[in-house]
Amino acid sequence: MTQVKTLVLVTGLQGTGKSTVADIAGTVLSAPVLAHDWAMSGLRPYAKVQAALDAMDPPGHRAVGWSLLHALARSQMRRGCSVVLDGVARSPEVDRCRHLAAEEGARFALIVTQCSDLNLHRARIENRQRDIPDWYEIDWRHVEATRTTWAVLTGVDLVVDATVPLDQNAFSVRALLHPS
Repeated sequence: MTQVKTLVLVTGLQGTGKSTVADIAGTVLSAPVLAHDWAMSGLRPYAKVQAALDAMDPPGHRAVGWSLLHALARSQMRRGCSVVLDGVARSPEVDRCRHLAAEEGARFALIVTQCSDLNLHRARIENRQRDIPDWYEIDWRHVEATRTTWAVLTGVDLVVDATVPLDQNAFSVRALLHPS
C-alpha cells in the first residue's frame, strides 16, 4: 500500500503539547518535523536580521518563520515526503498550509492542541525547558497575552488536550493519520 504524502499542521497555544504531538505525527508518518521556534532560533544570533524583523510592520518574526517552514515543507513534499509543521499558527497560516498541501498534491491534516485545565497549562509553561539553542523560554504573561488574541480555528481534524493521557492522544493521532 502506497502512503499518501501528508502535510500535518500542529498548532495551539504555547505549552499545550504541540511539539510532543508533532513528534508523534512525525513518527507515525516517518516524516520530518519542522518547528517554527527551531527555524527562527537559527536567525537569533544575527542582530541585523533581528532588527530588520522588528522593524517590519507588523514585526516579521511570525511571517518570516512561517515562510521558512513553507519553503522547507514544499521541498520535502516535492521529494514525495510527508511533513509535520509545529507552531502557533492562526487562520492565515492555516489557510496557507492548506493551500500549500493542495498545490503539492498532499493530504492536509490540522491538529490543534489545547490544555483545558488552566492551572496545568500555567504549570507546563513555568516548568518547561526546551533547550532550543539561541531561543528563549516564554513566561505565563506571554501566554495570557496570546490567549486574548487566539481565535478558534475552522476545519480542524483533531483536537488533542494535554489533560488526556499521552498514550490516548497518540492513539488519536495515529487513527487520524492512518485510518483503517
